Formats: sequence, C-alpha cells, structure tokens
Amino acid sequence: MVTIWFAAPAALWAAYEAPLRTALAEAGVAAALSPDCPDPGAVDFLIYAPGGAAPDFSAFTRARAVLSLWAGVERIVANPTLTQPLCRMVDPALTQGMVEWVTGQVLRHHLGLDAHIRRTEPVWAPVVPPLAAERPVAMLGLGDLGLACARALTALGFPVTGWARRPRALADLPTDHGEDGLRRVLGGAQIVVTLLPRTPDTEDLLNARTLGWLPRGAVVINSGRGHLIDEAALIAALDAGQVGHATLDVFRTEPLPPDHPFWHHPRVTVTPHIAAETRPASAARVVAENIRRSLAGEPLLHLVDRQRGY
Repeated sequence: MVTIWFAAPAALWAAYEAPLRTALAEAGVAAALSPDCPDPGAVDFLIYAPGGAAPDFSAFTRARAVLSLWAGVERIVANPTLTQPLCRMVDPALTQGMVEWVTGQVLRHHLGLDAHIRRTEPVWAPVVPPLAAERPVAMLGLGDLGLACARALTALGFPVTGWARRPRALADLPTDHGEDGLRRVLGGAQIVVTLLPRTPDTEDLLNARTLGWLPRGAVVINSGRGHLIDEAALIAALDAGQVGHATLDVFRTEPLPPDHPFWHHPRVTVTPHIAAETRPASAARVVAENIRRSLAGEPLLHLVDRQRGY
C-alpha cells in the first residue's frame, strides 16, 4: 500500500476525495490517502496545488513524485527543496474547457457581438462581419492547450498561425518562432490569443513595443498567465486605439483588485480565471494513472522540464 498526501488547500479535499479514491481503485492502486500530512518520510506521492501546506519538500525523502492539480507550475517549479519529479496537470476536461472559452471569445470579437449586446439605443445597424477565413488569428503558445485551441479555430475556418519560443514543425498549422517570428505573427493578426506559461522568457511578452506590431484595432485575448502582458502598456495601447479590445481571464494579482483600471476600462472584458478549471473527476484519473505508472516502472506523464519551467 502506498501513502499519498493530498497537499492542496483544505477546501479542495471535499471535491477531490471521492474521485481520487475511485480513480485509484480503478487503477489498481491500494493507497492510504489523506489531507493530513503523515510522517514525511513515509509519503510515496504528493498531490499538490498552490495554497497547500507543503512549501518544503526536503523531508519527503521517499516520495516518488509530486503531482500537480494545476496546468501551470510556476509557483512550485523553482522551489529549491523540490528534488522529486514534478508532473503538471494535462486533463482532457481542462483542455475542452479552454477550447470552449477561447473559441467563444474569438467568435464574439469576430462577429462584433458587443455592438448588439451593449446597445443602448434602438439603432438598426446591419454591419456584416467578414467570414472566418478573412480574420487571421495568432496563437501564442503551442503546448497542449494552445494546439487544441488553434486546431478548433482552424476547423471553424480561421487562418491561425502559431508562435513558440523555439521552432515547432506541425503539419496542420503554420508556425513561427523567436522574436522575428513574433513580429511577423503579430503583424498579420487581427485577433491574438495568448496561451503561454509564465517563465522569465515570457514575462511581459506583450509590451509597448510588441503591441505596436499589431495592426491597429487588433483584439488581445489572454487566458495564459497575467504576467505575459505589461498591464500599463496594454492600457496605453487601448487608450490610443492600437488595441481595439482586451478580453482577460488571468491577472498578475488575483482576485483582481476592485480599484484596478481593467474593471472600468470600456475596452476591457474581465473574466475571473474561469477559462480552464481542473475538474476533479477527470483530474483524479490523470493523477491515478501517473501513480500506477510510477509503481509499474513506466515513464511519468506530463513530466515538467525544470530548465524550461513547464
């Protein structure tokens, strides 16, 4: 029997306990699972989410892996006490939620729905939007989430170009990379979606200079990480009309403070970090499968590269 510590915020235990016990049983794993930390030297696996009680991993000398419930691992990956393998959450339900949110926001801006939803006067203004094929989209980030969203938008007819920090060769998606590639991708996009992790290389990726590469009036949609965008530069670009609208689901400080200018800006839409939530039932199966694989001597899924930070 293995010992598993649910090293996540206490409020999550009620939602995760039953799905985890079911998934572990289905995976054939006999486990002692608890939200209370047992003897650290007896713990075989940690199930982790930010806000839990395990910032120091050095005492967990027997632990085979730390299994994150979040797709993003920037709050843990640089922890110097973390020597155990770290796996991030890649969950089909999380991916589907992100695809639905991104696709909905892209279609909203593509179709110009705000003009009708926010109408205050009875004005009949039949402005017909272009077809999707005439609306280029840039997808910044080509991980699991970015690729899934890019392919969904491509299936709807949007010409999508992907960008990554390093070269990516994809048969079904044109891609570019590096700073020169970013300039090319942004320069041809009317809608930009950011789905990058937070790393030193992506901090303030969209700033005064790079936002200036966009065609005037382009839309920015951020459901990656708040630190991808220089907030002051974005507000300045919105005020100047360089960016037509920004729909933001992630922020440097969350919850977004009530006095933050994003709440009150007429060209900003705020959603409260809901684009892709981890669903306990499906996430539990991902965690249980990785525990089964570790016990069977098989490679772990979604292992984090410490150098890259994701």
